[in-house]
Amino acid sequence: MHYTAMTNENTFSDKPIVSVVIPCYNHAHYLPDAVQSVREQTYRHTEIIVVDDGSKDHTRDYCLSQSDIIYVYQENQGLSAARNKGIDYARGAFLVFLDADDLLFPEGIEINLQYVLAHPKCGFVSGGHIKSDLISGQPFVEQDYQPVYENHYQALLQGNYIGMHAAVMYQVHVFDDLIYDTSMKACEDYDLYCKIARQYPVVCHDKLIANYRLHSSNMSGNIPLMLENVLKVLDRQRPFIKTSEASIALKRGKKVWKEYYCEQLWKKYHNDEQKKPISHDELLLLLKYDKKKYMKYLLKRSKLYLVYWAESLMPVFLARFLRRKGILNRGILLPNTIDGGHFERFEPFSRSYGFDRGGPIDRFFIERFLRSNAHSVKGRVLEIGDNEYTLMIGGNNVEISDILHVNENNKKATFIGDLSDAPGLPSDAFDCVILTQTLHLIWDVKDALETCKRVLKKGGCLLLTVPGISQIEVGEWATTWYWSFTDRSIKKFMNETFGEGNYELEVFGNAYLASAFLFGAGQGEVDPRFYDLQDPYYQMLICVKAVKH
Repeated sequence: MHYTAMTNENTFSDKPIVSVVIPCYNHAHYLPDAVQSVREQTYRHTEIIVVDDGSKDHTRDYCLSQSDIIYVYQENQGLSAARNKGIDYARGAFLVFLDADDLLFPEGIEINLQYVLAHPKCGFVSGGHIKSDLISGQPFVEQDYQPVYENHYQALLQGNYIGMHAAVMYQVHVFDDLIYDTSMKACEDYDLYCKIARQYPVVCHDKLIANYRLHSSNMSGNIPLMLENVLKVLDRQRPFIKTSEASIALKRGKKVWKEYYCEQLWKKYHNDEQKKPISHDELLLLLKYDKKKYMKYLLKRSKLYLVYWAESLMPVFLARFLRRKGILNRGILLPNTIDGGHFERFEPFSRSYGFDRGGPIDRFFIERFLRSNAHSVKGRVLEIGDNEYTLMIGGNNVEISDILHVNENNKKATFIGDLSDAPGLPSDAFDCVILTQTLHLIWDVKDALETCKRVLKKGGCLLLTVPGISQIEVGEWATTWYWSFTDRSIKKFMNETFGEGNYELEVFGNAYLASAFLFGAGQGEVDPRFYDLQDPYYQMLICVKAVKH
């Protein structure tokens, strides 16, 4: 489906048109800022092409409401395919790719165009960029951009000096025989830079062009994925290496990338205030490419657990005294912002579960549970209430994202109804159902679970979380908060619905966590040692993965 905006004939004079292609997948909430950054360009002869890569949010509605946007829709095929589709619809002689969550600086297009026109044989021109936090808008202090002025292909073999594709302006004709590789899961832009730099002159300068806005959903945060694909890009260059200098550059590039991502992974762990364990894939990455950091990580974790064990043997007054003096948390544990004395009160810290104090404690375990089952969030996914976790956890593995909501005023919902009685939901249709912290709001628990099983395809899975020890909602859902659960009640429901042996159950919580959660403490206010200790007699959260057979 292709929609083309009506355009005033006088908009484009004899000056060249620059096409700005914005791929968008469920980023409608970011898209207006990206579009506005194009509208505010000092060079006015532009066209905006938004390629909707099968979004399930209101991307389409926004684009069709804007008269200056060329809207192109395709079924979800991934970022590379969306960019290639944008190339097909571009009318300009020059092309810029801007992600929906990034921005161009007002003079960005004009600056790059001046360089392209001054070097008409070049394949592309690249400039600088800054990195900033998407939520706060604050730029990061460390900016690592270093322009390259010669031997660009050889420089690319040693690292991606460009760093952000919105800082690049392409001559459209280079896409006559070159496109983005849709088989690449990441680093497809780096792959294209190398291809073009092998065949064309390229130009680089130090002027700022774009703003790379970082947030939790950026693909660059997936370190194992990024390293796997960046090494794949370099391995592809081997057949084209003709000189000893290029061979040395390639070898050095692989070494640099391995060191860079191992260091990023180490910083990710070291700077994590909660000292959460790194994932299995990340641990294997360290073992394969940096055994020194791998051993250092294991040593730090062993020290952490040793302190936990030693502190558990101490009298409470002694442990509290040593924590206050900073002896137990020097370099290992964070200083506590709350202690037992803070619980001597009737009024909780927060009546909104700690959302206003850094995030609810139970969310830590909910998201860890979902991430550990991310491979199951794929295909067609149904989530209850909204699709936040579907998009965050499933990403590009999700083909269709559906939302069931009991309230017809929810415009994002694709189905309206009560989960315990939802004849409108199709049977055998979904690869995954995500049901987090909702079952306690449904009176007919068994019928709701039967619906989940009915709508799942054979082999599909239900990812379920339910509260145990918890505050009770004081707002919208106060009148329908019917239940709190234990592992035994959930096991009974699952045995009756999915059958014994067709589900896995985890319980999270301990006396301290449950108490802190009841008082509304935020995640960062709890000593990180308590997240690793689970006591089945203080069940704060029960998580289940059930498979339909």
